[in-house]
Amino acid sequence: MRVKRGIVRHRRHKKIRKLAKGYEGGRHATFAKAKEAVIKAGQHAYRDRKKKKRNFRSLWIVRLNAAIRDTGSKYSIFIDQLKKQGVALDRKTLSELAIREPEVFAKIVKEVTSK
Repeated sequence: MRVKRGIVRHRRHKKIRKLAKGYEGGRHATFAKAKEAVIKAGQHAYRDRKKKKRNFRSLWIVRLNAAIRDTGSKYSIFIDQLKKQGVALDRKTLSELAIREPEVFAKIVKEVTSK
């Protein structure tokens, strides 16, 4: 007997095309091209979720370095002193403090670097 897969194939193709919604050209309409595009998009999304964490960490470090240099110190020395004194503030928190509460951040830098 011959299997035509009417509704099963239709649903599977529809699911892929829905994921490819908004893609250019035949990549949103043609099943074969849409499937390739969706798979590739998933690979990029997976990879870039990891990359996003790296990018934000480097952004926080750049911001911190700029803010710490305004107080007359250096980033590497500041981080070393933080670790030696056991201060449990991470780079994200320090970066936010430097932007939103500069006077509080300046006090933290002064306290850490003076000891």
